[in-house]
Amino acid sequence: MDRQTDKTDAEWRTELTPEQFRVCRQKGTEPPFTGRYHAFKDPGLYRCTCCGEPLFRSEEKFDSGTGWPSFWQPADEAAVATEEDRSHGMRRTEVTCASCGAHLGHVFPDGPRPTGLRYCINSVSLEFDPEGP
Repeated sequence: MDRQTDKTDAEWRTELTPEQFRVCRQKGTEPPFTGRYHAFKDPGLYRCTCCGEPLFRSEEKFDSGTGWPSFWQPADEAAVATEEDRSHGMRRTEVTCASCGAHLGHVFPDGPRPTGLRYCINSVSLEFDPEGP
């Protein structure tokens, strides 16, 4: 996959579906329990929809009951970036792909051990790779 990060909105629109563009490039959110990976349990690796970077492994995925795929840690800490998000009258921590800046979702401090984190990720921002790395 192309890992260029300085694409224009017009270039992203030609490569992504309208829903992928809305979520990944405009910081949208898919409705809960609608994403293809929220209840998905196959072993493998979840990659960024926009650039293909490995983000999360199935071994760290858990059912949070929230309606979005949830992970207790990324495949590599350097794979994701975080920043404060004060949109919608809330204070949250946004998670983005460190490689291309795609919006992935948010991370919350209410996950399982060993990290205590819940990376709440939009399915549309992920592509599943059954072969792994």
